[in-house]
Amino acid sequence: MSQSPPSGSTPMIEAVGLSKFYGGFAASRDVTFAINQGEVAAFLGPNGAGKSTTMKLLTGYLAPSEGEARIAGYDMGRQRLEGAQRLGYLPENGPLYADMTPRSLLHFFGELRCLSGPKMRERLDAVVSTCHLESVLGKPIGKLSKGFRQRVGMAQALLHDPDVLILDEPTAGLDPNQIREVRKMIRELGQAKTILLSTHILQEVEAMCNRVLFIHEGRMVFDGSPAQLRDNQADLDARFHELTAAG
Repeated sequence: MSQSPPSGSTPMIEAVGLSKFYGGFAASRDVTFAINQGEVAAFLGPNGAGKSTTMKLLTGYLAPSEGEARIAGYDMGRQRLEGAQRLGYLPENGPLYADMTPRSLLHFFGELRCLSGPKMRERLDAVVSTCHLESVLGKPIGKLSKGFRQRVGMAQALLHDPDVLILDEPTAGLDPNQIREVRKMIRELGQAKTILLSTHILQEVEAMCNRVLFIHEGRMVFDGSPAQLRDNQADLDARFHELTAAG
């Protein structure tokens, strides 16, 4: 698990009264939190709780109905390009071009990020090594296992060396060995970057995170450490039920 950030750390991910309404339905409502530099935070909640919606609001992919989202101090409504330079985003089932190879895809995204020459080669080498893609660089992405496709998605999120990572269900659909590899990668990345990852799997929280944000029916119902989430209960499943049944 990552170490707790030092006191007085800089907020790198901020939600201030974030709400998203679709007619009379509130996908997220008045969500407020700040994640400091160096924290690895889990965004926990049942399916349909509002995790993905809130993450899309934070990244600027969706515009909020109310409130503000900030990445590294940049308002993602007014300063999205500046914020995006500091942000790596891995959406759930992120778009990958099946006919491209990891090498060609990363080169394509690097050009979109205005990388070229020695800097492009440096960053490509770095993300290939971090995500252990050496053995599949020349294979079509459509032929890769889901675990390798997830690594390619992670590599594109890391390509421009962002300070902040937002990862939506990064272990969804992976087998136990693949999950173990992704968790190890996230723990290592958490030593240098601020990370918010969504999950509904309680074991993910204790394996990777030093902070837990729990959302249910679009509202925040808990914000604290994994130990505080456990609340002296041996069964985390019972605690999950307690928080989701309270509303």
